[in-house]
Formats: sequence, C-alpha cells, structure tokens
Amino acid sequence: MDTTAPEDIDGENAPPVAPLSQLREPPTTQRGARTRAALVKAARKVFERDGYLDTRLTDITKEARCAAGSFYTYFANKEEVLAAVLLEAQEDMMHPGMGRVQGADDPYAVLEASNRAYLAAYRRNAKLMALLEQVAQVEPEFREFRRRRGDAFIRRNARGIADLQARGVADREVDPMKASRALSGMVSVMAYHAFVLCEGQEEEGTPVDFEELVSTVTRLWANALRFPDHR
Repeated sequence: MDTTAPEDIDGENAPPVAPLSQLREPPTTQRGARTRAALVKAARKVFERDGYLDTRLTDITKEARCAAGSFYTYFANKEEVLAAVLLEAQEDMMHPGMGRVQGADDPYAVLEASNRAYLAAYRRNAKLMALLEQVAQVEPEFREFRRRRGDAFIRRNARGIADLQARGVADREVDPMKASRALSGMVSVMAYHAFVLCEGQEEEGTPVDFEELVSTVTRLWANALRFPDHR
C-alpha cells in the first residue's frame, strides 16, 4: 500500500489520515530512513503519553536517542512530526464504513461487520485518536482534514443506507445522508467514551465488553433504520 496517497473508499478518494502538506519527502539513505523512523516511533510514544500541547521536541529526541539537531533534518516542528505519526498509523486506523450492500448480502451482518471493524481499529489506536481530537482543537489544518475525512466515511455509509432503502430493508422516509451523519456520529462518540474516556466500566481497570458494544450500536442502527426483523 502506498502510504503517501489517500486510500480509495468505494470508488472515491478519502482524505489521508494526516495532512499531506505537513509532510516532507522521505530520506534517500538507509541511515536517514532509520533515524526518521526512530523519531516517528518516539514521537508517537511521547505524544500519547504527554499530549500534544505538553510534548517538547527535546522529549522526542531523547526518547529516540538522537541529537536534538537531528530532528530538524527531517521535521520542522511538532506539526510535521505529528503528521508523520498519523501517516505511519494510517493503515491500521482505516475505518472503511459500510460499503455497498449487494442483493445476496445479509444487511444486518454487513452492518455488524462494519461496526466491529471500526470499533476494533478505534480501540487499537485509542490514544492516537484522543491525540487527534486534542490537536484538531488547536491546529486548523488538522481540524479541516479531520472534518473532510469524517465526511468521506459519512458519505459512504449514506450510500449503504440508500442501497438498503432500494432493497426495502431500511426506512425509505429518512434522508440517507442525515441518517448516516447521525448514526455514524453515534458510533464515533460511543467509541470515544468507551476507549478514550473509558466510561461504562463496571470497575476501574476493567475493559468495556467489546462484543456488547458492537451488538448495541448495531442494534441501534438497525432499529433506527427500521430493519424488518429489528423494529
């Protein structure tokens, strides 16, 4: 996979997971590539530990065990190294959403699989997702890319809802885009509360029941769209 290009989402290009304007050309030497990789790895660890605002570049170079001056060979500032961190995690953070629902597909199973994939990826990258939420509040370019990326997945889910309406599975009286925005937002907020804020735990240190979360958001989707067997 070419990690420098947006991934195709159901026939359209989704915004990449990091603003590409913040990225430089990668180094051409093996030594340079190793140093840059060490800095990106260290940056993710420090960002997730300290948060974007409290991270200092010296903390990153110390974690990477390289000279402070080496940082500026590859990155100009925190924004650039954060963009590199996000791009490095792009493949694992992809949330494809609900694609086209074919005639032979079980609509509920498609919906459940989509929600499971989204929630699993969010759980794996919860600290990075929390970081992205924080940065989006203070960095306009990251905020705009986050908005565009979210809209791309909402549009894909809207097409899935429209397919279900055409098959008579989903309520035809709801607007697919508005329904997708509401329901996709619900799952995103549920994921944030479950995996970032760790709400809903019966006791501290006990993880949220993942399968119960998948089941709940899927049933809410199906009920909202008035699936015949889930009204």
